[in-house]
Amino acid sequence: MRSFDEIFAIAAERKGGAEALEALLPQPKPAAEIAAIPDDRILSGMTRAIFQAGFSWKVIDAKWPGFEEAFEGFPPVRWKFMSDDDLDSLVSDKRIVRNGPKIVTVRENASLLCDLEDEYGSAAKCIADWPMDDFIGLLDMLKKRGSRLGGNTGTYFLRFLGKDGWVMGRDGVAALVREGVVDKTPTGKGAMKAVQAAYNQWAEESGRPFGHISRTLAASIDVAPSL
Repeated sequence: MRSFDEIFAIAAERKGGAEALEALLPQPKPAAEIAAIPDDRILSGMTRAIFQAGFSWKVIDAKWPGFEEAFEGFPPVRWKFMSDDDLDSLVSDKRIVRNGPKIVTVRENASLLCDLEDEYGSAAKCIADWPMDDFIGLLDMLKKRGSRLGGNTGTYFLRFLGKDGWVMGRDGVAALVREGVVDKTPTGKGAMKAVQAAYNQWAEESGRPFGHISRTLAASIDVAPSL
């Protein structure tokens, strides 16, 4: 496994220099800023990531004002108690993408957010304070306790929220395979622990957030990065 500096040099050469690469790196929000995000914005972000999965992001972006109207701004307490009548109405609401199984995730994830509020004070505080050296624990929590928040849906949701972390895009995975961290897209516990250990090491070496490492790994692959 190369050092982060070596990987950065490869990526910088392919992206036109260190300055050009630095301009591509995502900037995570400070923990205090994430902790202040209202839970309705957390539910909105979860829902947006879920609807974007396997669908045209441009379509979802264009329809998003309609989603906000249809879901009344996404207050978790309201949607925790989504009724059958609510569901029937939403499934026929042309302001949104009328995908019943994805609409139901709003109810299920609203329940999760209410539970996290009881446990941590707010879902945002839970996410903000989650230690980066156990990022896989946060992903696992979202996958197991949330609805349709596994895989890249959870990581994209966290990235959009401003939480530091990685995204397992095609190029990022290819770089991890090249560096001998994994031998294929990591899904099992052992492989995810290996990814966590590698990111922990690169972060300690470089002092950089995981988002920088993730994007740099992707940029070090010959094809255009997908992160």
